[in-house]
Amino acid sequence: MSIIYPITSINGVIGAQLSPQDRGLAYGDGLFETCRIVEGRVPLWPFHYERLVRGCKRLRIPLEQNKLLSYLRGLLEVADIAEGVLKIIVTRGAGGRGYRISSDTEPTYCLSVFPPAAPAEPASAITVTVCQQRLGSNPALAGIKHLNRLEQVLARAEWQDEQIAEGLLLDIEENVIEATAANLFIVRGHQLLTPDLSFAGVAGVARQLIIEQLAEQTGLVAQVVPIALEDIYSADEIFLCNSVMGIRPVTKLLGEPVRTFKLGPRTLALQTAFDAYLLSAQGGLA
Repeated sequence: MSIIYPITSINGVIGAQLSPQDRGLAYGDGLFETCRIVEGRVPLWPFHYERLVRGCKRLRIPLEQNKLLSYLRGLLEVADIAEGVLKIIVTRGAGGRGYRISSDTEPTYCLSVFPPAAPAEPASAITVTVCQQRLGSNPALAGIKHLNRLEQVLARAEWQDEQIAEGLLLDIEENVIEATAANLFIVRGHQLLTPDLSFAGVAGVARQLIIEQLAEQTGLVAQVVPIALEDIYSADEIFLCNSVMGIRPVTKLLGEPVRTFKLGPRTLALQTAFDAYLLSAQGGLA
């Protein structure tokens, strides 16, 4: 019997339904992780789990590691998929009306496995636009991957051209923060620069891996700094990254003016290092 994807479990029960009273649905009161499955494993799991724990602490959601891992392994065993995407949603749980958190509310664990998207060429370059939607400033929520993604939804609605892969998001002070579903890096000589996410944006796990390990491996010095559009226009290379698509070089930035970039050696070296890490990483979820 063939499996129909996506396959979902709610609190460990395959095919269960989310309660309409769940606070994740009502208020965006929760977090999520989108993880790539490679050869039946989730190689970036330590990074995903670290961010999930950090986010739950910030939102005061009592994450139970043993319960989460039990549900995850049960779903992955049933899904039996070598390549795909695992999505983890942890909400505060079901509750009544109002913002007050009941003391007996227990977290909801909603887990889904999706088949892989159509594969891109390893070095395939993308075209990116600049969104008009601006990100609000909120240090209490900055960095974590909480469920309220309305800013990203509105930004993604700004274009329908399939030739445009992503859109850059700026904050209200005109700093470039991220793309709608990816982090941004620019290359300038031996410098690898990525935006400061202290007040807005999602601190991605691919971004973390690049900053902490891959930059040094490829001869680059990674720095987290404020970045303006002018900094991007003057960059040698730019690329976007997330845990599912990996590293994607940007060769055209639409705007005033339109800017083109070369498919540079620094980005290609990081791509190679990232892909190698996915295949060789120890400690990923299996």
